[in-house]
Amino acid sequence: MNPIPLGAVYTGGVQLGAYALERMAPAEREGLLRECSTNVDNLAAGHWETLLTSALVVEEPMPLPYALLLVAVLGYAEYAYGAWWTAAVFLFGHATATLLVYGALRRTTDPHTRRALDVGTSYGFNAVLGALTSALPRGAVRTAARVGLLALAAAPVAKRERTFTDAGHLAALGIGIGVSLALDCLSGAKHQKIA
Repeated sequence: MNPIPLGAVYTGGVQLGAYALERMAPAEREGLLRECSTNVDNLAAGHWETLLTSALVVEEPMPLPYALLLVAVLGYAEYAYGAWWTAAVFLFGHATATLLVYGALRRTTDPHTRRALDVGTSYGFNAVLGALTSALPRGAVRTAARVGLLALAAAPVAKRERTFTDAGHLAALGIGIGVSLALDCLSGAKHQKIA
C-alpha cells in the first residue's frame, strides 16, 4: 500500500492548480479552463482529450469540506480495492457520465449551454462513491445506501432550476452503483466490506 494515498495526491494537485489558476490573468485563466472543458462545442470538434483534462482542473479552489470528503472517499476506495481500481472507476465514471450528458445536449443550439465550462472532480467522485456501496454489509444496509444516494442525487434533477451537471452527477452515481452491483455478482461471499 502507498504511504500517501493517491487520492490525496490527486486532490492536493487539483487544489494547488486551482490556486495557481487564480493568479493568472482572467482571459488566460478563462482560455485554459475552456480548453480543458468537456462542453458540447469541444467534444463536437473532436477534443476527446478533455475527457481527461476536465477532471484535472476546477474553476475555483474546492471548499475544504468537499476536498476532505473527496480525499476520504478516494482514500477508502484505494484502501479497500487498490489504487488502480479507484483510478479506473473514477475515470470510467467521469468519462461515461460526461458522454451521456454530451449525448443529451449535442443537438442544443443554445450557445451558452454549448460553451459552458464543464470541469471538475464531481463526476468521478460520484462514481467512486456509488461503487463503494459494495463495501457495505450485504442486505438492507447496502440497499438503503444505494437508494438513499440515488434519491439525494435525483433531488436536484427534479427541481426547476436544474443544470446539466445535476444530471451528470446522477448519471455518474448510477454508473458507480452499477459497478458495485457487478462487484456483488462477481465476488459472492468473499467481498470486502467496511469493518
